[in-house]
Amino acid sequence: METLIFQLQGPLSSWGEPAVGEYRPTAEYPSQSAIQGLLAAALGIVREDADAQAALAASYRMAVGVISPGRLLRDYQTAQVPSRADLKKRPQATRRDELSLPKYDLNTILSTRDFRLDASAVVALQMLDGAAYPLARIAEALRRPKFLLYLGRKSCPLAAPLHPVLLDVSTVSEAMTAYLEQLSALSASHGIRAKAPSILRKIAWGDDFGVDDVATIGRQRDLSLLRKDRVLARKGWQFGDRREHIALLEEE
Repeated sequence: METLIFQLQGPLSSWGEPAVGEYRPTAEYPSQSAIQGLLAAALGIVREDADAQAALAASYRMAVGVISPGRLLRDYQTAQVPSRADLKKRPQATRRDELSLPKYDLNTILSTRDFRLDASAVVALQMLDGAAYPLARIAEALRRPKFLLYLGRKSCPLAAPLHPVLLDVSTVSEAMTAYLEQLSALSASHGIRAKAPSILRKIAWGDDFGVDDVATIGRQRDLSLLRKDRVLARKGWQFGDRREHIALLEEE
């Protein structure tokens, strides 16, 4: 089956999990909603275009291969915000507009935000019936994105090109293995020596894949969990539950 594979690498990444209060955690690898957001940004779909966002979410199934979860970085932050009463009936197109009040009318909020250091993953994308865009169009958008791409937060830029590749393979694990071999060969041809072998540590996928579609090197799924990363309303930041399956792969 035709499969689009691309990589996500960066010095910092943050894949939002359900947040309570001032604490903002991150998962070890990209969520479905984060990948869909990245695709929308590459295609130039704005958050307010609910129909286009919904069509994109219903067009593809995706799996994530984790090469390295990176290391956890916990950042303590403070920020100034006006009260809700001060925000009413005031246009605020920019952050500068939001803070255009006397300093004594601004409040300080505290938050703790988690990031992953030097994490690395690959994403496998396959079309569903009635997909909004062919995979070739997605690949071209990832090479020349309309909007700036980042790894979860704007403070998390890409460290390497996404390098999207279209492969015709039987299983997701086959596609990811072939892709990593291509990356290694490409690095060698440019005289680049990788710090460590590119070995998949785990593969995560949703119910829209069967175990035979993933074929994790003869392994069945090791665990299943609920993840709140199914987009309900992008503009309102509303997400629903989705069942995700994970295969933990043995390192060679």
